[in-house]
Amino acid sequence: MVDILLTHSYHLYFDRKQARKMQPYPPLGTLYAAALLRQHGISVALFDSMLEEPEQGISAALRRHRPRIVAVYEDNFNFLSKMCLTRMREVAFGLAEASKAVGALTLVNGSDATDRLEEYLRRGFDFALLGEAEWSLLELAQSLLGAGGGTDPEAIKGLAFFDKRTDRVVRTPARPLMRNLDALPFPARDLVDMERYRRAWQEAHGYFSLNIVASRGCPYRCNWCAKPIYGNSFHLRSAESVAEEMRELKQVYGAEHLWFADDIFALKSQWAMDLAEAVERRDAALPFKVQSRVDLMTPPTVGALARAGCAEMWMGVESGAQKILNAMDKGTRVEQVGPARELLREHSIRACYFLQFGYPGEAWKDVQKTIALVRRTQPDDIGVSVSYPLPGTEFYDRVREQLGEKTNWTDSEDLSIMFQGPYTNEFYRALRDALHTEVDTWRAGAGREADAAGESAVARERSSDVRELWARVAALEKTCRNSNPTLLPVLQCSDAVT
Repeated sequence: MVDILLTHSYHLYFDRKQARKMQPYPPLGTLYAAALLRQHGISVALFDSMLEEPEQGISAALRRHRPRIVAVYEDNFNFLSKMCLTRMREVAFGLAEASKAVGALTLVNGSDATDRLEEYLRRGFDFALLGEAEWSLLELAQSLLGAGGGTDPEAIKGLAFFDKRTDRVVRTPARPLMRNLDALPFPARDLVDMERYRRAWQEAHGYFSLNIVASRGCPYRCNWCAKPIYGNSFHLRSAESVAEEMRELKQVYGAEHLWFADDIFALKSQWAMDLAEAVERRDAALPFKVQSRVDLMTPPTVGALARAGCAEMWMGVESGAQKILNAMDKGTRVEQVGPARELLREHSIRACYFLQFGYPGEAWKDVQKTIALVRRTQPDDIGVSVSYPLPGTEFYDRVREQLGEKTNWTDSEDLSIMFQGPYTNEFYRALRDALHTEVDTWRAGAGREADAAGESAVARERSSDVRELWARVAALEKTCRNSNPTLLPVLQCSDAVT
């Protein structure tokens, strides 16, 4: 019997796109919470739903561990958890139902639970943990378990629950964010079936990758970016602590690659240089991927990242039209993309772009500018999405009256425009397919010996597919236009900034 069974709601095989990619990672946020609880004498177990079927798995875990408390503590570092997918919401409700059936108290923390607080509480959760929740979870666990003279739940910061007398949701005062992240123990990775992850990675990719975070939050204010956990704050671990964890992942767990799941990486150039030095002293370097911004790609930063092992940089390029970047409050310039891409190429770091189509005010000429930017700068990979309004953002507030019954994607491949976008879903899915296929054609041709025509056989074979896909995009551009698309006020009054 354990005090707390920790779990999360994301299941890879309920997400078509991610199941094809087969890049599963342990639930890092859940493991941080487990480590802190255990450090304070609370016994814990983990049901990891990433690769195990949730309904059967939770039933078996409840029988095996007989927990007093079940905490559905989402991995708030994983972008898939932040997407608030409806299929995973159903999993969360199922986890609560199974736990209540055996008499366990139920807790939940995550972006979706924050956005839909009352719904989660009515669907079986006794408490919701709001914001950065490790310490709230610890204090609540001590209270519920009667350990160490625990505090009354109403006096614990960062909680929400129903007042049974009034049937209203009670929120306690917000908990201040942690400033000293080094005070937390490393995630409790020993709770994970690491061999299952290793097999999945080796069979799909030929190497084993693990996840790590160096920071929490992002101080930039892109108006479509939801931040229900950390807000606009940014707190950073010491370079020494991060390098030591990298060493552990390499030497103890046998990782051959790392994903830094930070919202923003290398915000401070000096920190990147300190990390490189700390990694080199420990012989802890592994190839890793991160995400950052084009305006942070300076020679000192990129050079330091290369020394530390950076192999792949995902940048939020979003659009090739400056007026769209301005409307997003992105704070970057289109002309910064090319130099950032070239600097990364010089250091043998793959340069990859996040692209976002369908933002209010985006016209066909703006889409064409984004396509032209991609062709001109030739990134190593791209990720294509459409504007996705999530609660708590300025963008959501602007379009919320247009949202119907569907307010969240089902899975990460959904790609639905849920407001009155410039075009319908069919157009954006065709655009995604065409642009992805064209970029894939460049990658397929790279490194292959050219034939007599000066073109690789694979690339030549795909070129006809690319032409057909772009012809479909051109046709749909005329037939899929929204007759009444959402326009932002700044774009209605002036088209001077292009």
